Amino acid sequence: MPKKNTAALYRFIKGTIKFFYPKTEAVGTENLPDEPCIIVGNHTQMNGPIAAELYMPFPRSTWCAGQMMDKKDVPAYAFQDFWSEKPAWTHPFYKLLSHAIAPVCEVVFTNAETIGVYHDARILSTFRSTVEKLSEGISVVIFPEHNVPFNHILYEFQDRFIDVAKLYYRKTKQALSFVPLYIAPKLHKMYFGTPIRFSPDASMDEERKRISAYLMEEITAMAVSLPRHRVIPYRNIPKKDYPYNI
Repeated sequence: MPKKNTAALYRFIKGTIKFFYPKTEAVGTENLPDEPCIIVGNHTQMNGPIAAELYMPFPRSTWCAGQMMDKKDVPAYAFQDFWSEKPAWTHPFYKLLSHAIAPVCEVVFTNAETIGVYHDARILSTFRSTVEKLSEGISVVIFPEHNVPFNHILYEFQDRFIDVAKLYYRKTKQALSFVPLYIAPKLHKMYFGTPIRFSPDASMDEERKRISAYLMEEITAMAVSLPRHRVIPYRNIPKKDYPYNI
């Protein structure tokens, strides 16, 4: 929920980021279904959430790590997730920076169109909030990579987000679509691919594997079909190590 008296500060921060961050064009929006859906993309460090918040041309809400929404939790999470792979001699600086950004992160992520994500019993609240958004006609954006390499484009997806489709079907009797998204910051574009639809009659184990595999393969296919460019990976590795798409 937005914090009291911080909405104006958030608007200022968002406006400042939008002024400096390159405009990102949405390509392939004709692939989006008419009904609300879950859009699943490559995290590309902070570029994914920024592009979603600033440049997706339709109502949406984005999954956000719950730790980034509470300034007490930001420092440990931010250092581990953003900077832990930097050279060891830089770690004191980045630990200091992780504390410095904590109040700003709390303002941004509690005022942006976000749904807090947790990896404990609170995940049920994440799922409920997601189903509520979808039921209101608002699509949900998820960046589910984690630190297990899949190929030169992606890290593997954590697949439990697919369980939202089962809860949504119970509530609405509608089979949810998942839309692959490839974000290419170096091309200043985001690409929406062909959706895959949840099958309520299949087992959840089958659906997690089927949908997750399709999304990773489709995002990879979109990436390699584009002009040669640097891929900004999930992990914050040195820029000289960023791979090319082809």
